[in-house]
Amino acid sequence: MSIKAIVTDIEGTTTSISFVADTLFPYAKARIQQFVLDNAERPDVEQEISAVRAEAGEPGASLERVGEILVNWIEQDLKITPLKTLQGMIWRHGYESGQLKGHLYQEVAAVLRSWKQQGLSLNVYSSGSEAAQVLLFGYSEADDLTALFDHFFDTRIGGKRDAASYERIKNTLQLPGAEILFLSDVVAELDAAHSAGLVTMALDRECIGDGFGAHPHVTSFLQIDLDHLA
Repeated sequence: MSIKAIVTDIEGTTTSISFVADTLFPYAKARIQQFVLDNAERPDVEQEISAVRAEAGEPGASLERVGEILVNWIEQDLKITPLKTLQGMIWRHGYESGQLKGHLYQEVAAVLRSWKQQGLSLNVYSSGSEAAQVLLFGYSEADDLTALFDHFFDTRIGGKRDAASYERIKNTLQLPGAEILFLSDVVAELDAAHSAGLVTMALDRECIGDGFGAHPHVTSFLQIDLDHLA
């Protein structure tokens, strides 16, 4: 087997897009303004508030204005690190209280466990913050899966459509691209990974059947044959 590590996307790959769009995002959107007001003096929250002000170019923004900016970013589905970090803080309460449970496609947990037993390095790369990733897999419908993973990569390593991000992932994993399989449902991400030399596989969860360019595609993790990948 030439593949020694797997890097997987979350939304649309291990987890339904609807869970993120229809459950996680509305949960955070409904709470983020009050969360900022109630927790502004916490050092970790204060740091993210400062980052929001800097990102928005409004260094003097009030807490109320910061909350408005964050809601606007959620509505635009922007991949901005301080937003993702604050969302993760809010989701933590939801998971820990039992209000949220991380969705996984039916076969994902079993296949991940099988790959781990085969000695593969398993890793996540998502636009969601590392904390949010850990929560989703830690409080998943298939119990706590976090021990299966070696790394949780987020936007701090770079944008998912930037080939340089995958170069950094290669350096972190200390493996050549030909020994790393990247799984995603987004062609631009797969293109960037391919440009960095990674092996790519598209997850066609909606059974579209085409539209993935030169990337091979499957509809389930069960269809991934690691022994016969280019």
